[in-house]
Amino acid sequence: MSVLDDFESRPGSATSLLRTLVGATLRDQGGWMPVSALVTLMSELGVPPARTRTALGRVKAKGLLVAEARDGVAGYAVAPAAADMLGRGDRRIFGVRRDGDDDRWCLVSWSVPEDQRDLRHRLRRRLATIGCGSVSSALWICPEHLADDVAVILDDLELTGRATVFLASEIRYPGGPAAAVARWWDLPALRELHERFLAGHAEPVARLLDGGSRPAGPEPSEAFRTWIRALDAYRPIPYLDPGLPPKLLPEDWPGTRSAEVFARLAAAARLPAGVHAAQVADVGRTRERMPG
Repeated sequence: MSVLDDFESRPGSATSLLRTLVGATLRDQGGWMPVSALVTLMSELGVPPARTRTALGRVKAKGLLVAEARDGVAGYAVAPAAADMLGRGDRRIFGVRRDGDDDRWCLVSWSVPEDQRDLRHRLRRRLATIGCGSVSSALWICPEHLADDVAVILDDLELTGRATVFLASEIRYPGGPAAAVARWWDLPALRELHERFLAGHAEPVARLLDGGSRPAGPEPSEAFRTWIRALDAYRPIPYLDPGLPPKLLPEDWPGTRSAEVFARLAAAARLPAGVHAAQVADVGRTRERMPG
């Protein structure tokens, strides 16, 4: 069973911010960081130490982290089983694609008996969290570029032999394909995700980018705070929004702008934020190794 990304925690909560911090920084630190450094970095994000330690217990229970001491320093390492999940997250968040008008659709149909209702619920939930739309209770649809993700879900749930995957090039629906998309996906909910991100982060991102015009670039600690908070807010969006063809979406669709804001922020802040996290981690290692 794959370790799953955790979208149950509300973006901006201690657990969600810690999950985002781990995914954004620990792998660049050799997959490990002192507890003191994690506490310090979370404090910079406005999370008190006690809440950080509670969140550490939660993400450890989810299979993301394992407690590990190095050179006598207490810390946490990325769990080996979580590596695939973090890699999938990188590809989804930083490699977002939007389908063209001629790209194909992937449909998945399955048969699960009534006495396995929990399995049906898990399948539908997993499909929804990668951006699939619901045609009917046992027929779901997504752009073709998500077909491999669908295959992983079916394999994880041991449903490969009870499901059929189709690739189709045309949707015939009363009112046309755009009407079908509006019925099969909750476009108002997706719109709200994009608009909430823009309302909460477009201005801080703009301020950081203005600072980035200086020769030295944005100040690392400010870049860290802005980057982690914005990444935490944006992280669920590329999963829930599958990147539908523009011609099937409303003309004022905010997804294009939110993706542009996020891409500009990543280009400006990702590197200095990592530098800041590395400096804090080095201080934590050095301090805790000192005698007395």
